[in-house]
Amino acid sequence: MTTRDRSGLSRWIFGLLIVIILIAAYFAYPWVRTRVGRMRRLSEWMNNPLIHTDWTIPAGDRCGEAPFILPTSGYVGFIWGDSFRPGHQHQGIDVFGGSTPGKTPVLAAYPGYLTRLPDWKSTVIMRVPSDPLKPGRQIWTYYTHLADENGSSYISPEYPPGTSEVFVEEGTFLGYQGDFSGDPNNPVGVHLHFSIVKDDGQGSFRNELEIDNTLDPSPYLGISLDASQNQDVVVTCIAQSDDQ
Repeated sequence: MTTRDRSGLSRWIFGLLIVIILIAAYFAYPWVRTRVGRMRRLSEWMNNPLIHTDWTIPAGDRCGEAPFILPTSGYVGFIWGDSFRPGHQHQGIDVFGGSTPGKTPVLAAYPGYLTRLPDWKSTVIMRVPSDPLKPGRQIWTYYTHLADENGSSYISPEYPPGTSEVFVEEGTFLGYQGDFSGDPNNPVGVHLHFSIVKDDGQGSFRNELEIDNTLDPSPYLGISLDASQNQDVVVTCIAQSDDQ
């Protein structure tokens, strides 16, 4: 290969790398913009929740004719499909109460049969035999981070570890928001993680950690909670009404 050929090949490879970088940047930009925007707003709100009370949702309210009520009060910091890192998608919503652990109540968003597995410190799940949006389909509502950083539970004593299939009405008190992450040295911000989990077809729930096993909560709560549709709008009932 001559010097001219090598020089031409180098320019071709360099040009190809530039194209690859531009394509990667094109696809990465929406992720970066959304991620930075949500983190910036969450930080702003957490530093002083009283400044942005209009950014919050109130526990027990119903947005329009949505089948579910809002399960807790606070700022919806992350929504279904948000990405915390490339390749990851958030399976539900995170509602930050803006208070210390054990202060912000969590309510049942819809009637169902509550289960708390024996080793669950901060989590309960409720079986809904008939999906209000698709009657006859069984779904599950999932509530977690209801414990302090050391795993001391904030779940109501009505539902001790080992609770199985206890019927709970909509609006029933389930516990309080906490900051339990499973690692006392790395607690999460005080919030409720709420998701809607698919049934496995055998009468149990699928693995909530995978987004494909969950449903978009938007139509259930009556607000825009799908990150692919809501990239930069504060999530409130009012914002949803303004969009309609």
